[in-house]
Amino acid sequence: MTIHFGTDGWRAVMADTFTFNNLRLVAQAVADAVSAGDWGGGPGVVDGGFDPRLVVVGFDTRFLSDRFAAEVARVLAANGLRVRLTHSDTATPVVSLAVRHAHAAAGVMITASHNAPRYNGLKLKAAYAGSALPEQCRRVEVYLADNEARARGPNLMDYDRAVNEGLITRFNPTPAYAEHIRKLIDFDVIARRPQRLVVDSMYGSGRGVIKGLLTGGGVEVTEIRGEMNPGFGGIHPEPIARYLGATVGAIAAGHGDLAVVTDGDADRIGAVDGRGQFVDPHKIMALALQYLVERRGWRGAVVKTVSTTRMVNRLAAKYGLPCYETPVGFNHIADHMLNEPVLIGGEESGGISILNHIPEGDGLLMGLLLLEIVAAAGAPLAELTAQLLRDFGPAQYARKDLRLAQPVAKSEMTRRLTEGAPASISGRRVAAVEQLDGVKYVLDDDGWLLIRPSGTEPVLRVYAEARDDETVAALLAYGEGVAAQGRAGD
Repeated sequence: MTIHFGTDGWRAVMADTFTFNNLRLVAQAVADAVSAGDWGGGPGVVDGGFDPRLVVVGFDTRFLSDRFAAEVARVLAANGLRVRLTHSDTATPVVSLAVRHAHAAAGVMITASHNAPRYNGLKLKAAYAGSALPEQCRRVEVYLADNEARARGPNLMDYDRAVNEGLITRFNPTPAYAEHIRKLIDFDVIARRPQRLVVDSMYGSGRGVIKGLLTGGGVEVTEIRGEMNPGFGGIHPEPIARYLGATVGAIAAGHGDLAVVTDGDADRIGAVDGRGQFVDPHKIMALALQYLVERRGWRGAVVKTVSTTRMVNRLAAKYGLPCYETPVGFNHIADHMLNEPVLIGGEESGGISILNHIPEGDGLLMGLLLLEIVAAAGAPLAELTAQLLRDFGPAQYARKDLRLAQPVAKSEMTRRLTEGAPASISGRRVAAVEQLDGVKYVLDDDGWLLIRPSGTEPVLRVYAEARDDETVAALLAYGEGVAAQGRAGD
């Protein structure tokens, strides 16, 4: 069986590996793990702080996601667990907060996040409102393998019977989420300098949330790609420049002064300024860090993944804040958030969270915070990002994804790239070689090149940051060259 939990759950192509039958098997393994008595709430959740028989289940807008979620609920109910099932498609951070709000033992989110429409997946949540711990995921995999070895199929219960017996209840988690967000975002600041905002939900399950929270606050909101479209208009629902033609078009048509964009399950953020230029998560995270320290006076650790801009390092150093770098994957950031006060934690892909929020990326929260930042400054987003780059850059960035026929051997590639590390790239000396996640060549002017296999799909990712676009292009070209050599040698 080719079912394994990766960086953030299990994802697979529908009608290939992601089938009703395989999903039932996974749901049974989740039920076994939660029911075993040693599931645990995770860091910060004391014994007795959650209901060991309660699980929250949510789903996104993908084809059949509602049916898949109902099937998971049937299996969990057949194992004597009580299930709170969202009444409609819901964003992942909203479901995660609902786990904590309901004091549930776990949560299941049916989504493939930003992946192509042909994919679906399952994200497993812990009682602390973030991705399940690695040991919890491994436990599910152990039960999955054991059930297969014993030819033990999933328990199933008729859906209507489960509802009638109170084992499955439908609910709307958005009001509780909205109440929580109003404690983190200063809507008065937003109302004092109302903007014209475009919200691009990319047909994902964050649709309607930001617009609903801003209703009546003086902000003129135009939401695009907010209708139900399980095929996401034929694109990846990922907030990166190549998929934001509709967003740029809405800005060009005069619908807004800026746009915020969320991915398929709204745990990632991107933006477009009033000039139609993409504002990537690197700049959003740096702007948020600057704002939270300078305008709100917040303090705490700064946590970033290895593929995130070093502008964040420079900002943290200016403010005297500890700055930690982690492997790619928000679960590594969450580890810090669960064990110490973290002012902000984020990754280059757009998953960002802040102090007093859940240990998980939240595109909805960050979209609203970006709107607050612009309103408080009384200046366009383009001007804010330009000033950021003048003060803490320059920092040009690009990423290239190399599709693989099969997953690459990460340990062997890391060894090969480390042993073959160059003395210089594009005329800049390689000052350090890091192996935190893949191999990262750090240059003497703070530029860098990172080569690492993806943890969620058969892709080799090459990342680069430098002081100008020409150096970024040279770094990417070098990375593609050595990556191609490595793939040929496997």
